[in-house]
Amino acid sequence: MKLAQIFALGALAIIPCLLANTPADEAAQQQILLFGNSSEPPSLDPHINASVNGSRIINCLMEGLISYHRDNDNIPEPGVAETWEHDGSYRVWTFHFRDNARWSNGDPVTANDFVYSYNRILNPELGARYAQLLYTIKNAQAYNESKVPFSDVGIRVVDDSTLEIELEGPTPHFPNIVKHASWFPVHPPTIESAGGMVKQDSNWTRENYVGNGAFTLMEWSMNKVIIVEKNPLYWDADTVRLKEVHFFPTENANTDNQRFDAGSNHYVNTIPSDLIPTYIATGEPSLRVEPYLGTYFYRFNTRKKPLDDVSVRQALTMAINQRAIVRRITKGGQFPATGYTPPGISGYEAPELVKYNPRDARNLLAEAGFPEGKGFPKLTLIYNTSEAHRDIAIAIQQMWKSILGIDIDLRNQEWKVFLDTVQQGDYDIARAGWIGDYMYPDTFLFMWTTGNGNNETGWSNTEYDKLISNSYLEANAEKRLKMLYDAETILLEEMPIAPIYFYTRNYRLDTRVIGWNPKFLDNHPFKYVYFEN
Repeated sequence: MKLAQIFALGALAIIPCLLANTPADEAAQQQILLFGNSSEPPSLDPHINASVNGSRIINCLMEGLISYHRDNDNIPEPGVAETWEHDGSYRVWTFHFRDNARWSNGDPVTANDFVYSYNRILNPELGARYAQLLYTIKNAQAYNESKVPFSDVGIRVVDDSTLEIELEGPTPHFPNIVKHASWFPVHPPTIESAGGMVKQDSNWTRENYVGNGAFTLMEWSMNKVIIVEKNPLYWDADTVRLKEVHFFPTENANTDNQRFDAGSNHYVNTIPSDLIPTYIATGEPSLRVEPYLGTYFYRFNTRKKPLDDVSVRQALTMAINQRAIVRRITKGGQFPATGYTPPGISGYEAPELVKYNPRDARNLLAEAGFPEGKGFPKLTLIYNTSEAHRDIAIAIQQMWKSILGIDIDLRNQEWKVFLDTVQQGDYDIARAGWIGDYMYPDTFLFMWTTGNGNNETGWSNTEYDKLISNSYLEANAEKRLKMLYDAETILLEEMPIAPIYFYTRNYRLDTRVIGWNPKFLDNHPFKYVYFEN
């Protein structure tokens, strides 16, 4: 056989391999995004969910007054509201609805739907953890605390297409606050038919999801996949180019990354930390390393001894070598936390009171009655299942042992169980992270007020509460930021939390994906995302 014939046969043998499409290839050709979404979301109810992975899906299915801009976190983009204005003092805001905003069943979206929804999330019987995000509304907190009727809350329907909201004080950044899912509407008839406004375990999200977003819920197979499809009734449906998004719950970062390499998904939510330096060195085209407005920290349950002692909490925090963690474990460009509010918010620099100081840590623990760790009770640190969380926990466990002489047990829990454990206060120390909901420091600081649903430490400070509440009444921007700075100083002095590092966003994205731009808050409107084939 001639050499040319041999090469020709070899080429023919290779052709089937070259033509064989992976699931990711075939999905891209059909404008279907395959998305690794970490764990199973606890809920798709915008007033109940409190997780990032749930919010991604909810943002597909629902839309509020204002939407997220495709590439700028500070620019409010029209959503249900086509236009809006304030009274000149930034205290009373009026939103004018577009006439073609529709629910996925065809009903018009009205101002009354929003009033019903705000009543629902603020209703104390629902127990929504994010109800506090609406406390900027006049008397919203008082209603949530059962002190006044809902009729006293500063929300007024002007007509079906006009909503007026009166705030506690001047809030220039209010349009960016209402982007959050806690401000989203729900469809009143659907909620009522599923048990009513305050039914906490309502199954409407599974049986009859009526939304007003760019996508509708097509399938929810528990722990397998959540599929959303393009909503033909969405007012801006012509902009939406994706036909479907498939969200896969994958808690194991290695598994998620392997699926990407095998051509089974287009997005990896978390990259195994040991692979990040390699990807950076080799110029891996799918790698994304971007700024991220978030803080990784540990909660201390101040209701339990000896964590009720500020000296113990300070000692535990000072014994954490944050720099070693970001250099040796996370390896993704994260920064050691010097405070709680991360950098990146214009006009605000957080107090830098978090420091690694083994000597002071030992002295503080001794002052608390535990010299060299003697007599210190066995505590448990819990974290949700993840290799990265485990590695960080092991490192900190060793730091506390070598520096303070104390033994801490470690326990991992599946995501939903972990959330419930922390919410019930059934823990000693718990892994945590907080991502800003908008670009202003109160998104990080308001959560530590007394009784806040996201506090979960049992910590309370009257002066802190006063500074936060007064900041909402302050018209002067500089004075308002100073109040927030003073509040954060109190938080860092009393240490109900141990800040560890400021996030960066490390993930992998198929290079064919268009319309996915770097954002501080990592909020990407899927209506603008598509594949370039």
